[in-house]
Amino acid sequence: MAGWITAFKVLPWSDIIAAAPAVVKGARRLWFAVRKQDAPVITELQPEAAQRALEAKVEELRQELAAASELVTELAEQNSRLVEAVAILRVRTRALLVISVILALAVTGLVIAFSLS
Repeated sequence: MAGWITAFKVLPWSDIIAAAPAVVKGARRLWFAVRKQDAPVITELQPEAAQRALEAKVEELRQELAAASELVTELAEQNSRLVEAVAILRVRTRALLVISVILALAVTGLVIAFSLS
């Protein structure tokens, strides 16, 4: 239980909280854009109009891809910061374990030394 508390104390919450609104806004924008998409009826149009409609759709898809890419990049950066924080916590936990074992052995040695004298 104490390990989790330490983990939450070490995480860069200010960075995470600062990035959260932008990530949420981008995710909502992407979600609504994907959800609202209707399949255009291109087969009923003239060839030139169909081509323009397809080109417009391709441009729209490029913009959505750019937005999705930006969102994924932000999420990846946030994820990398979390992974770095967890790695730091792992090292600190191991160091604390070693120190605790050494202190436990020292206390045991002192108890034995005082009980023999």
